[in-house]
Amino acid sequence: MTIKDTPQEWEIRATDTPFVGKKTSVRTDDVVMPDGSVVRRDYQVHPGSVAVLALDDEDRVLLIKQYRHPVREKLWEIPAGLLDVPGENPLHAAQRELYEEAHVKAESWHVLTDVYTTPGGCDEAVRVFLARGLSEAQGRRFEVEDEEADMEYARVPVAELVRGILAGELHNNCLVVGVLSLVAARAGDGLGALRPAEAAWLARPFEA
Repeated sequence: MTIKDTPQEWEIRATDTPFVGKKTSVRTDDVVMPDGSVVRRDYQVHPGSVAVLALDDEDRVLLIKQYRHPVREKLWEIPAGLLDVPGENPLHAAQRELYEEAHVKAESWHVLTDVYTTPGGCDEAVRVFLARGLSEAQGRRFEVEDEEADMEYARVPVAELVRGILAGELHNNCLVVGVLSLVAARAGDGLGALRPAEAAWLARPFEA
């Protein structure tokens, strides 16, 4: 048996969009089950996201701390953002987010992992990049607003982040997935075996 996710779409008898927000919406589908019954499934429709695990020459990860209202916490996270433009190249979006949120650029980019954040209730797909060869970006800093105006910054050793994740002290999905994927890649075939930055992404197709 090959352990690999496979595309599949069950029949939808009816669909509705009871809520449309600024960036996401809620969709209701009447889905035909294998036994022929029809059940209603509500889920959030999301444009997709990118995240950047930016690793410096001292084996530290660039982090930001940001207030997240739904969970009522300030979370340590890696730079991330929405794929605002349909079909947008995720690498370009990741480079933009690293610049806007941290005023940093990177020379080396690879795909670290692709994940669905909450596939039982949301179709959000996230591509997590590994960025290395970091340096300060040139030009004027991007002007932040709202929650981003209160962000804190840090560079934290990978080993310390692993400890914090396993101790239940760090909870951001992209941070947890990114750091543990980095450790797994190093323990496996090495970072040189990671997919190239322009690797195809079935969940969010794009033009290179």
